[in-house]
Amino acid sequence: MRNINFILLGGTILLSTLGFGQDTLAISKKDIWQKASDKNLQIKIANQEFKSAQADYRQSNALFLPSITASHTAISTTNPLMAFGSKLNQEILTQSDFNPALLNNPTKTQNFATKIEILQPLINVDGFYGRQAAQSKMQAYQLQTERTKEYLELEVNKSFMQLQLAYKAVKVLEKANKTGEANLKLIESYFKQGILQKTDLLSVQVRVNEIKNQLQYAKSNVQNASDYLAFLLNEDNTNKVYKPIEELENSIVVANTRTKLSDSRKDIQAMDKSSEAYAKMLQSSKMNFLPRLNAFGSYEMYDSKFLGTKASGYLVGAQLSLSVFDGYKSIGKMEKAKADFQKAEVENQQYKAKSQLELNKTNRQLKDAENNVNLEKLALEQSQEAYRIRSNRFSQGLEKTTDLLQAETQMFQKELEFLQAVFEYNFTQNYLQFLTN
Repeated sequence: MRNINFILLGGTILLSTLGFGQDTLAISKKDIWQKASDKNLQIKIANQEFKSAQADYRQSNALFLPSITASHTAISTTNPLMAFGSKLNQEILTQSDFNPALLNNPTKTQNFATKIEILQPLINVDGFYGRQAAQSKMQAYQLQTERTKEYLELEVNKSFMQLQLAYKAVKVLEKANKTGEANLKLIESYFKQGILQKTDLLSVQVRVNEIKNQLQYAKSNVQNASDYLAFLLNEDNTNKVYKPIEELENSIVVANTRTKLSDSRKDIQAMDKSSEAYAKMLQSSKMNFLPRLNAFGSYEMYDSKFLGTKASGYLVGAQLSLSVFDGYKSIGKMEKAKADFQKAEVENQQYKAKSQLELNKTNRQLKDAENNVNLEKLALEQSQEAYRIRSNRFSQGLEKTTDLLQAETQMFQKELEFLQAVFEYNFTQNYLQFLTN
């Protein structure tokens, strides 16, 4: 669910920095979440999935509401039965129509019928449980949509902190570049005076070029972090780069660990609702063996002319039906519903166990991250002091060039590692909060 990138001084700096020839857009942490919640594509997908489940639930309204259809039928026939029935429906039968010759060989008869039918469900027990299953499914998707928003908020905050870290990495490398160039000027001066050998000068030049290369990687990678944030916000980031208004924090606030998985977590509730939906579907399949009671009625109008209403009549009634045997279709449906329900129960149990496992792991990671921050802070202070001492001794001719370069490299490396450690702790803390909400 998460992916923490590590910054290596001597390799790829995976968190980015400012590109050239682009517009810089200042963004604030409190503003980006509103943009993401309104425009993020994943949230839009989750909303549509909820609407789909909501539409399924609305279809179950047919369990209570009548079904009304209207039709208009036009026929022209010489069929003896149809011709006699059409005249009878039109109420135009005469004594002469009972002539056997006309009955057996009628003339062409036209009939226009307008019919309104109403079907009203009364008792459908299986339908009641099916409606409850659709409702539980809809509620599960609603909860999952809310959880998606919570995860997106975590991802946006992480992306924002990565962007902050990227700019901070550039700032550190720019400082390293400035220091390296200053040392290079000093070494060049000493070389011209014959105090140092050319190998010392070449070593410093190599070091300066390395820093410049790392700085360029950092500036390129800022665009990567900016592009990802733009993706989360669903915004066009062409020829633009984001720059956070707030700088990356260089300290941590120690939080208490939470070891218990909360049943109020939206995804946990969604899994419970999903299991509930399968349980209702199982009940619905069992109730399929019970009889159904439905009412019906129709009002019909007949005429020999189009849309005529010369004759009319109605029909009302009720039907009690029971499926006695359908070739094991209902039994197979019930067995499938039972297997799906049991599968959902096991998946729910597995999901909760994995969530607890992830929570326990994150608690340990938070403690490790806190310890790492303290160690990196101490290492940074020590490397800064070591560089200061070696720099002073070098200016007095008491240190080798290689020792000075090593101290300089270590100092900036420890600064980057300290910033990375702070980032990891703060994100792990946010992730722990996400797991326990």
